[in-house]
Amino acid sequence: MLPLTESEIRASFTNTSAHEIARMTLPGLHEIVWEDREFLGWRDAHAIHRGYIVYWRDDRPVGILLKAAGSRMRPGISAMCSLCRTPLPGGQVTLFTAPRAGQAGIDGSTIGTYICSDLTCSMLIRIVPPKSDMQPDPADVIASRAQGLSSRLHSFTDDVLRAG
Repeated sequence: MLPLTESEIRASFTNTSAHEIARMTLPGLHEIVWEDREFLGWRDAHAIHRGYIVYWRDDRPVGILLKAAGSRMRPGISAMCSLCRTPLPGGQVTLFTAPRAGQAGIDGSTIGTYICSDLTCSMLIRIVPPKSDMQPDPADVIASRAQGLSSRLHSFTDDVLRAG
């Protein structure tokens, strides 16, 4: 992923108001290892039910506001993130909804999916599997995971941007 500035991030959002963008808390951009990410995802430190995803799409950044469900899965349940496809304990996966862009979102239309609660899919796909004769090269596994994650994120964004 190419680095982003604060102004690029704030200008990238497609499904939220200028007021919400102004209130958004950003992560420490100087701490991010950009080349090891397919997207920048974070939870708002001042609004615990809000999350954000920003990524490069067709040579421009696109941002999506996410709202986390208020309830969590009960302990002992397993779940899978729909973006990175990593199986995790249920408490580490959250149902997020994203208002659709434009009038549909203003009218209350949303898209929902289960995503890693901390939005760190890019890190999880980089957990290297052990090298063995039965496994493909770990670098190939990570490249395949990254491609799948990017494809599923693109598809989710298409749904958010669709008029309804």
